[in-house]
Amino acid sequence: MTEIRWHSRAGQGAVSGAKGLGDVVATTGKEVQAFALYGSAKRGAALRAYNRIADEQILNHAKFMYPDYVLVIDPALAMTDDITMNDKPTTKYIITTHLSKEELIEQIPALQDKADRVYVVDCIEISLDTIGRSMPNSPMLGAFVKISGMFELDYFLENMKRVLKKFPQKIIDANMEAITRAYNEVK
Repeated sequence: MTEIRWHSRAGQGAVSGAKGLGDVVATTGKEVQAFALYGSAKRGAALRAYNRIADEQILNHAKFMYPDYVLVIDPALAMTDDITMNDKPTTKYIITTHLSKEELIEQIPALQDKADRVYVVDCIEISLDTIGRSMPNSPMLGAFVKISGMFELDYFLENMKRVLKKFPQKIIDANMEAITRAYNEVK
């Protein structure tokens, strides 16, 4: 089973990102969960969203997990949240930041022995440039697709277009550009 934990703030699209990823995974015939735990959070409150992906039925519905991937879409949470909680020796971290990987790791002691598994991309800048507002979930999905190798980019884009079909074409195109740009820029 592949487990993914998202660290975000309410309003940044982590829940929608987790559900969008779940929708695309479902097209592959795998079992998937996408959920979040956040009570009555106001915009800006810290929250966590989760995905589980497996070949067989997923019976575990607990939030507790040993994540294979940790996706941090709010840069401040990389500094203040315990993003390494319950990690494994193979957990990969994809973190939104304007800092270089070296600068980020220098500021987060818990990542210093995990440098080979830390990836950075500025999802906020990418979303501002492509979507026109800070909505870092789509760029994070692009970075995840690249780092995980779970999908070919074209397959993921085609299926995300289907997920986003309720939006105007302009929004869909902007999200496709954001996903592609993050896929190409993640380091």
